[in-house]
Amino acid sequence: MTNHPESHLKKTLGLTSIVLFGLAYMGPLIIIGMFGIIASVSDGAAAGAMFLATVAILFTALSYARMARHYPTSGSGYTYVRKTIGARSGFMVGWCLLLDYIFIPLVIWLIGAEYLYAYFPDVPRAVWLIIFVVITTAINIIGIKVADRANMVVITFQIIILVMYFIFALNYIVREGGAESFLTLEPLLGVHQDLGPIASGAAIAAYVFLGYDAVTTLAEETKNAERNIPVGLVLVALVGGVIFVVMAFVMGIILPGAEFASAEAAGSEIAQMIGGPVFAAFFLAALVAQQFNAGIAAQASSARLLYAMGRDGVFPRKFFGRISARFLTPLNNIILCGVIGLGAIFLTLQTSTSFINFGAFVGFTMVNVAVIAYYIRHRAEKPNPFLYVILPAIGALIDIYLLFNLDGLAKIVGGSWMALGFIYLLFLTRGFTSKAPELSTTTLQVVESDAALVPDADTTSNAARG
Repeated sequence: MTNHPESHLKKTLGLTSIVLFGLAYMGPLIIIGMFGIIASVSDGAAAGAMFLATVAILFTALSYARMARHYPTSGSGYTYVRKTIGARSGFMVGWCLLLDYIFIPLVIWLIGAEYLYAYFPDVPRAVWLIIFVVITTAINIIGIKVADRANMVVITFQIIILVMYFIFALNYIVREGGAESFLTLEPLLGVHQDLGPIASGAAIAAYVFLGYDAVTTLAEETKNAERNIPVGLVLVALVGGVIFVVMAFVMGIILPGAEFASAEAAGSEIAQMIGGPVFAAFFLAALVAQQFNAGIAAQASSARLLYAMGRDGVFPRKFFGRISARFLTPLNNIILCGVIGLGAIFLTLQTSTSFINFGAFVGFTMVNVAVIAYYIRHRAEKPNPFLYVILPAIGALIDIYLLFNLDGLAKIVGGSWMALGFIYLLFLTRGFTSKAPELSTTTLQVVESDAALVPDADTTSNAARG
């Protein structure tokens, strides 16, 4: 494939744009879609689980901010670990994050299928899942410019529904139980006030934050990136966390406890309670639109990452590094992502989100470690030990704690994936006798640097998950 000259991106984005991008990337309705699962796992403490997840993410966000300040180029955890610790460690982090990319489309499609199945139980869940996979795969094969034009309309619709959901919820609580209903601590502490279930819920809840670090990929397009990217990272995590905790708290008052008719569709049940069938129908439409929108973006990102790894020789070029002559898209990789997505037929939402969070927690832990490594490498410059050692150490410990609170199957699959990556690294480096392969670009740069693969510029603002 013909190499394209290095592109120079225009610095047009300010702090507000960065924050809005990060929030949109996470998906405005995701907390409603995940509420039932988080509440079930946390023993009714969905808000408490969200709070713990927010704390963990904030510590990691501070570490991302440290790294973004020192490396104000389009990058991610992979880049930071590679630059501070080494190429082999960077490869393993990238390998673990690849687990996220592979399973994120699957989870998005599964959430959409679960909600449609709850509304239309006569149609099997597997049928809804296949519809999601087939339509999004077809769109991505043809080219995601088709769907990108509707992106802002979909996101705006989601925000409107989220605001209405919150207002209706408050009105319902006051009408049914009075203002004193807000004085309960059960959504924070759970039915039995046990930290163990809350931590397990937090390990699942971290899924709603995935993608907040995507703002680092916009560094080369951001004005005063050395300041705005680090500040934007922390603000996205903080603002998103506040929204998620508040929504989980309010929903926990309306539908308390840890047992639901359908945990996967608890948000829809609440929508029916607070706004009636008409609002519930609008909510379902917004959620389904979000899942299609997010699924298209996530599958496109996954396919392009696999393409980049194939082009750079990490994966076999003949399969992964090929572009369709007809559609000018990475056809093989798109279809592969679709086939993997069909595996959701045999998985639960809880288990599949745990797979993703395994890779995320490994990546988050290593970003925190990267900050400490930077301190060691640059100790002659006397960086602040509180910022470069103590805070990232706390963040790493919290991430590891939540990692070990994932369900057993996720840990088995995640551990096996890491072992496979290590074996593959041994193969690629001939037993560590040669250099570890490195991606020449990050995911978004790959998309931007190849004309044949470039979607419209606004595509990068698509939510990458449900």
